[in-house]
Amino acid sequence: MKKERLVTPGYCLIIAANFLLYFGFYLLMPVLPFYLTEIFHTEGTMMGLALSCYTIAALTIRPFSGYLLDTFARKPLYLLAYFVFMCIFAGYMLAGTLILFVMLRVIHGVAFGTVTVSGNTLVIDITPSARRGEALGYYGLANNTAMSIGPMVGLFMHDAGISYNLLFLFALSSCLLGFVCANLVKAPVKAPVKRDPISLDRFILLKGIPAGIDLLLLSIPYGMTSTYVAMYAKQIGITSGSGLFFTCMAVGMAVSRIFSGKQVDKGRIVTVILLGGYLVCLCFFGLSACKWVMSAMPDAGQYVFYLIALLLGIGFGTMFPAFNTLFVNLAPNSQRGTATSTYLTSWDFGIGIGLLLGGYIGQLTTLNTAYLVGGCLAIVSVVFFKIKVGPHFERNKLR
Repeated sequence: MKKERLVTPGYCLIIAANFLLYFGFYLLMPVLPFYLTEIFHTEGTMMGLALSCYTIAALTIRPFSGYLLDTFARKPLYLLAYFVFMCIFAGYMLAGTLILFVMLRVIHGVAFGTVTVSGNTLVIDITPSARRGEALGYYGLANNTAMSIGPMVGLFMHDAGISYNLLFLFALSSCLLGFVCANLVKAPVKAPVKRDPISLDRFILLKGIPAGIDLLLLSIPYGMTSTYVAMYAKQIGITSGSGLFFTCMAVGMAVSRIFSGKQVDKGRIVTVILLGGYLVCLCFFGLSACKWVMSAMPDAGQYVFYLIALLLGIGFGTMFPAFNTLFVNLAPNSQRGTATSTYLTSWDFGIGIGLLLGGYIGQLTTLNTAYLVGGCLAIVSVVFFKIKVGPHFERNKLR
């Protein structure tokens, strides 16, 4: 049987749109803690609150966006959310107070929560079902490439003394180009459907709750890493090149996604997630230990720091397409949007907790303690998946 074509103009355009959106997002992520400190003199727990309100807003809207995507045409909702997400970068340039900044972050989170669910669902719609894991893997690779370039460019611009307004403008320009690509995507026409009375399973994939809890546990240390690792690097004595951490992590994700997506399409979802989970557990404990390695062997410590970033990327890159497919395979086709929103809601909920927890622990002690806590949470996640989530998926999967 001839293999169905994966690479189409529409698929390439939505990958480009996704990359440019996430580039704007990741460009600012490691810079915002410095922005809050230098402009608004915010630190510790308050910084965590100011940053996490974005994620809290995103996870609040995700279940509703999933319901809307399963009920109405998907592309118009995708474009509207993309447009709002893009415009908020202009708003940041006008924010003169912390309260206004937080309000804009909330709106930004709502737009992000909607655009990511709708974009992910559109990818599922326009790609062959037999190659869904591979398609989601390459789609996610766009995120990882943006994660590689974005933080590195953002930190370089910040270290070079470029103003925050210019950084916001740069992010706005990236999303504007992505918005043009998104408009050119030809999505299948989906007529509005008549829904049964409102119930909980219209907003949350009930069969996906165990997997959602498991994913949440993993995303807490990921949130602490993506936001605070540049500060952690400075704490332990890596004064330059912290942007390289994101590059190494993204390279690991890119390499692993190329292979893990194909394994997922062969039905090895549970095995792929467990293997990635084992590696992630080791990496967070290793990241915590970098403080002592740098004290004893500064030169070797830097290599260990970047090696952990590479392995952490391989671990998460292995699990991402597998988790995404796991949620989709638990849902009927009429609930693709709900399945995707449940997957991303779980992830964002953990990211939000990670931002708060990382800031709180960092204020009380040091960030290496936060990563030690993250390693413990990763172990709990793996054990829970092996005992509960994997068997539950095998009993309830629809495809």
